[in-house]
Amino acid sequence: MILRIQEAACLLVTLAFPIAAWADITNQSVTLNSGQTLNLDTGAVGTSGGDILWTGSITTGITLQGNATGYGFPASTLGMSAYTALTQQQLAGEPYSKSPITTVNVLAQWIIAVHTNGGNYAKLIVTASSTSITFEYTTFGGNSSGGGGGGAGAPTISQVQNNYSFILPGLPNYGIAPGSLFIVKGTNLATNTTPVLQSLSSPLPTSLNGASISVTVGGTTVTPALYYTSTGQLGAVLPSTTPVGTGTITVTNSGQTSSSAQMVVVASALGLDVATDANVNYFAQAASASPGQTIILWGSGVGADTANDDKTYPLKQDNLTTIPMQVWIGGIQATIQYRGRSQYPGVDQVNVVIPSNVPVGCGVSIVAVSGNIVSNSITVPVAPGGGACSDPASPTNAGLLQSLTGKAKVSFGFLEVIQSTEVTAATGKTTSNEAFAGFFSYPGAAFLAAANASASIPSIGSCIIIGGGGVGLTPTGLDPGTITFSGGGTPSTTLQSIPSEAGDFYAMISAVPSSGATYTFTGSGGKDVGSFNTTLNFPTPLVWTNQSSITTVNRAQGQTVTWTGGAPGTFVSIGGQSELLSASGTFITAVTFECYAPVSAGQFNIPSWVLLALPASTAGGLNMSNQTNPQSFTASGLDYAYVTAAALTDISVTYQ
Repeated sequence: MILRIQEAACLLVTLAFPIAAWADITNQSVTLNSGQTLNLDTGAVGTSGGDILWTGSITTGITLQGNATGYGFPASTLGMSAYTALTQQQLAGEPYSKSPITTVNVLAQWIIAVHTNGGNYAKLIVTASSTSITFEYTTFGGNSSGGGGGGAGAPTISQVQNNYSFILPGLPNYGIAPGSLFIVKGTNLATNTTPVLQSLSSPLPTSLNGASISVTVGGTTVTPALYYTSTGQLGAVLPSTTPVGTGTITVTNSGQTSSSAQMVVVASALGLDVATDANVNYFAQAASASPGQTIILWGSGVGADTANDDKTYPLKQDNLTTIPMQVWIGGIQATIQYRGRSQYPGVDQVNVVIPSNVPVGCGVSIVAVSGNIVSNSITVPVAPGGGACSDPASPTNAGLLQSLTGKAKVSFGFLEVIQSTEVTAATGKTTSNEAFAGFFSYPGAAFLAAANASASIPSIGSCIIIGGGGVGLTPTGLDPGTITFSGGGTPSTTLQSIPSEAGDFYAMISAVPSSGATYTFTGSGGKDVGSFNTTLNFPTPLVWTNQSSITTVNRAQGQTVTWTGGAPGTFVSIGGQSELLSASGTFITAVTFECYAPVSAGQFNIPSWVLLALPASTAGGLNMSNQTNPQSFTASGLDYAYVTAAALTDISVTYQ
């Protein structure tokens, strides 16, 4: 059965044209001694100028130079996984200031953003600090190879990506399939600054606003049709007649042609955008999909359909059954009813049946696999019979979200105790213990839209692959007054506010007892949040029983992890990351994943279709944590608040 879609302008704009604002990327690792500066646009270290200066003291930290401004991220974005996921779009929305970045934000694993003197955005993650500071950083806006240019004012190409997955070149699941909607990023790509969308009342043109694209693979040259143009980005459809292989792509703008960039064409590489029901209704936490229901996955990259011209709406909907594909929903293989074009050029739909035995929840993962090429992951809420979903791992639920509908702003808070253990061959075993608190508000409509979109954490039994685009919300910090913490051998301690990070509070605490402990958070009440007093039970941490035997992960075979203990009724998070390095060893990017399992299971198999999205690399990690289910507490001024505890262990592994 082929589920056909209605002609709807809103669907076309929503599904087909998320115009991302990516730029060239420069990645480096650097150590600054006291008094040294760093130019984040060029990588130059000196004693004056630049964008940041290390003062030589954690107390006085990093000062911003010239017109550069900075921002220290909160504890909720602590660590390499959060650093990797940060995009240029999210960095552009953060509240930068000239205030020095000090104390907590310059400790290991904390993340910093800088708006440079050159007008670019950079993210930094601290790896060590004392009298010197060491960090990795990524500057969005540096020059990268593969672009070039054919002279002054000529177009340059910095990136070619699937319109939905945003997979980066060099990753094992990168490639543009014939018939795909893809994007070209760069400079001087067209005559117009504001994106101009081509109407579907006539076939898509091969030249628009001075711009045209030429792709050559295996001696065959094709000219992709254009959906939209701007100076920094083009949206186009790769003809289904394009051969598979590695070739070249050029852009011509008003008679000037760019230098060629590499074009990798593969038979099938699906980028997923969103899931809907058969009538193109979006799912939400209060309106879930149900086991056994047929849903539509929207995206692009199923593969060639030479019966269509990839230009004219409406397209024929040919079921491309000869293209091998699997879809996994909540870790269970789903039945595919249709794979092919929607009706719009370049926009595909895959109609699948949710397995009857799928683990339900608000973040049930969906991943498609074509051969060994893994898509990006999305999530869908699933509940028996539809209706409201629920997740013990999530601090929100459908009823809460419904109660927040129509609010101008949503205010919330969290309290957390984290025991973090890192195991490496170089340093052995290092454990830190910390208490965190955060109090924030978001615009109500934006908060609800994000909460009902693809979930940022998986449901129990699901795995998500983290990477690609996405725009985060910028919170407004709230004033809760003074927060004190005690228990488990830690005397009464006042959590310190994090400079330039309104709403975030932090304290180092005594080691968590091996048998667990009970902790108390007390808030005096402040301008925005009323007083509160709540306890947190930190359970006996689980034991990762096969930790020492995992040094190498074979991505094609999957990886089983085992454990004993943990708090009854809670869940286990299993995650990992692998870095893509250049031939010289320079960091380019990383891919991460996260899976949730019930603690009672005692084991979990990380499937190959998750691991195949990671690059083969010696620079990788695998982690396991037991987190208590979020428990609510109340304070005036907050719409909801919760408290959790987590014990995390991270080991170094090689992915092959």
